[in-house]
Amino acid sequence: MDAPVKTAPATATPVPDSRGLNLFRADPYAAGLSQRYLPPALHAHLLPHLERLGELAGGAMDELAATADKHPPTLSVRNRAGTDESRIDKHPAYVELERLAYSEFGLAALSHRGGVLGWPEPMPPAAKYALSHLFVQAEFGLCCPVSMTDSLARTLRKFGDPELVARVLPQVTSQDFDTLRQGAMFMTEQGAGSDVSATEVTAEPQEDGTWRLYGDKWFCSNPDAGFAMVLARSEPQPGLKGVSLFLLPRDLPGGEHNRYRILRLKDKLGTRSMASGEIRLEGAQAWLVGERGRGFKQMADMINNSRLSNGMRAAGLMRRAVTEAVYFSQHRRAFGKRLIDMPLMQRQLVKMTVWAEQARSLMFQTARALADADQGGGDPALARILTPLIKFRACRDARKVTGDAMEVRGGCGYIEEWTEPRLVRDAHLGSIWEGTSNIVALDVLRAIVKERSLPALRSHAERLLAEGAPCPPELAALQASSLEQTYALAEHAAQGDRPELARQAASLLYHAVSLAALRWEASAPGLESRARLADQVLLHRLGPRDPYAIPPDESAACRAILQYAL
Repeated sequence: MDAPVKTAPATATPVPDSRGLNLFRADPYAAGLSQRYLPPALHAHLLPHLERLGELAGGAMDELAATADKHPPTLSVRNRAGTDESRIDKHPAYVELERLAYSEFGLAALSHRGGVLGWPEPMPPAAKYALSHLFVQAEFGLCCPVSMTDSLARTLRKFGDPELVARVLPQVTSQDFDTLRQGAMFMTEQGAGSDVSATEVTAEPQEDGTWRLYGDKWFCSNPDAGFAMVLARSEPQPGLKGVSLFLLPRDLPGGEHNRYRILRLKDKLGTRSMASGEIRLEGAQAWLVGERGRGFKQMADMINNSRLSNGMRAAGLMRRAVTEAVYFSQHRRAFGKRLIDMPLMQRQLVKMTVWAEQARSLMFQTARALADADQGGGDPALARILTPLIKFRACRDARKVTGDAMEVRGGCGYIEEWTEPRLVRDAHLGSIWEGTSNIVALDVLRAIVKERSLPALRSHAERLLAEGAPCPPELAALQASSLEQTYALAEHAAQGDRPELARQAASLLYHAVSLAALRWEASAPGLESRARLADQVLLHRLGPRDPYAIPPDESAACRAILQYAL
């Protein structure tokens, strides 16, 4: 039997308040999963940092995030002398969160250089996502700029001119808050959202080897970043072939601001702590990154990393929502009972837990696949299909799980003083940025057709199952048939040109590989209970169900899953 993880003691107030809870310790799977996915020495080294981040996330950071959410950034288009300045003023609470993310924990730097958190080498992606998954449980908005800074560094290293890389990389991976230059990605235009081939911003070459960019970008998060990756049309031919990738600096070598203006900031539903704006490029100086006319291919590398980050953020939001719901259910009484002792509440909490843990398993699996592909030891086709899968399903599930957590808390969950409204608002971002649900579901089919990714995914899932905790004998036939039908439907949707089946196929593949990952994790000491989560995925998300059949009593299974979190 797994050792249960204790949460904070009940509060004296009849309205349970988890503020001050260590979110790392309250998470029954966090320590075991970091141990499963990290090398032993690195896991031991990071444990004190995870403990500290968990304490901050449940206390001081949570208060800072609530304050920053209520005081969004503001734009000053001119200074008092009438000179254009495009200055964004951020609330001190947000700036303190930036300092924690970039300087103390080095979340944007740890994949690119040694020395972060006292570790001598660059850390594997699993370390970055274990820390970021915890950070986002307190503050979601900032994790977008952090991800873009990290992704910009990755794409620049991969495709940039060596001299440009040597000059810029130290600036975007610095932990010195005063010298750090954050990263951004300016891709969206009014007529070119998901359809990048409709890009109208133009790029003109200069004699000194630089380029000048002209036109409007419609949705630019972190618009005052030190550097941004920008797509612009550099070639006369239409479509994707005419689009190139550029690195845009905010400031020129002489110190003057580059020739672009922030026209206004967006009034967003969520991620209100972080600035998103509209930008007009007026001959802004930029450097070409990679080959001319192949900008989308290079930007796709950055987008893939951002899609994984979207999935990580969704997983983190769901984990926070589950932690809040479990804590509240433990300490709230109604009709003479604790809520968590009521069978219907138990069923609801288990469903939320399953969805949150599927996303976390896929987060780690996708991170590992990307790392293996980068290092030449893995199949790029696997990473190619996993990134849209986690982006599609985890981000949609987060909207449901955060909404359920609001409902568990009841009336207080609808009040902005509590955490749930912010979770709900922020959860809707993931299904839109870096590709809406339809776009990424269709991208799953595209990966199957163009990269032949389905055999790679199937082989990976089969390997995880072979190495994982065995399926219960009474479910073995159901698991085998469900997986076989999943692969058959996905193949038919892709090769049979059935785009209307894209969402169904993507959901099934997500459930299949998350099921396999959960069983693989369950073979490690301390994570045995994840096999029960895998059973739930099979019974309720993957296997066929008759809506009129009276299901078997699963109350014992629910209690066993929840016991691990009590």
